[in-house]
Amino acid sequence: MEKLRRSLPSMNGLFTFEAAARCGNFSRAAQELNVTPAAVSRMVARLEEHLETTLFVRQPGGVGLTESGRLLFDAIARGFSVIENALREIEDRRIGIQTVSLSVSTGFTTHWMMPRMADFKKEFPAVDLRFQLVMGALAGPVNDVDLGMRFVGGSDERHEAVFIMPEILIPICSPSYRESHGSEATDVKRMPDTTINLSDAQPNWSSLFSPLNEGDAVNSMIFSDYAIVVQAALLGQGVALGWLNVIAHWLRTQALVPAREQLMITGRQCHLVRLRDKPARPIVTQVRDWMIGELNADIVAVDALYPTLGLKSAGRSKSTE
Repeated sequence: MEKLRRSLPSMNGLFTFEAAARCGNFSRAAQELNVTPAAVSRMVARLEEHLETTLFVRQPGGVGLTESGRLLFDAIARGFSVIENALREIEDRRIGIQTVSLSVSTGFTTHWMMPRMADFKKEFPAVDLRFQLVMGALAGPVNDVDLGMRFVGGSDERHEAVFIMPEILIPICSPSYRESHGSEATDVKRMPDTTINLSDAQPNWSSLFSPLNEGDAVNSMIFSDYAIVVQAALLGQGVALGWLNVIAHWLRTQALVPAREQLMITGRQCHLVRLRDKPARPIVTQVRDWMIGELNADIVAVDALYPTLGLKSAGRSKSTE
């Protein structure tokens, strides 16, 4: 720590540098810090002079980071995040409430988490859940949250990843849609007359089921938010691809049913991921284990309803690819 103090002109320099790097613009950083752009420029120049290196390069409309600037910014961002989490934990302990933040899809939040919130509050009455919602592909950093649901291969140098289940997809529809469309909906060799799709999703209908299908769907609805895809299926609008980790609740309650006796294990693996350099708070581990336990119970319950799908054995498998 003594060496760090000697290496820096002031801590204000780090705060100013972090804001300027994150904003990519001295004027926006100045607004955030409630100072003038000239003050930001002077503070950055002082830091660069002290370190004897250039941290920023001028660009149209703002500034960019040099290699040294990127190195410093990444380290500061991680450090500030750890400090912020520690301060939050201290405050939570003082008021008797613990906050757990999750980075999950809008579909998972709407169709898996929300139906369970009453059970969650019974299990964790003093926990305040906060969500960082992902509308598109379930990807991106988990720097600002306690846990993120991601399709990854496993743990790495920076992340601890706890396996939940393989990525399992099932064609789903409402009971009324399946009843009204009969064999047309359940025949694995035919495309449904109406498919409900997630835009830019991989895998999708064509990549998973086209070798079996004859012809194309007559109608297709495409949405950019998977929560709406599932809602459309619940309303009987057509057949959608159901990601099991999202639609398990509706399969258990039979608000949705398999459109056909067919599933696909893609080879990808669903994990709950956290940064290793964040303190492993016991409450985060407890919430993680509760979520995994609930998802495993989903697989068992859905398998009991539809044993020919083979979900129980599929859900336990962990790809070695």
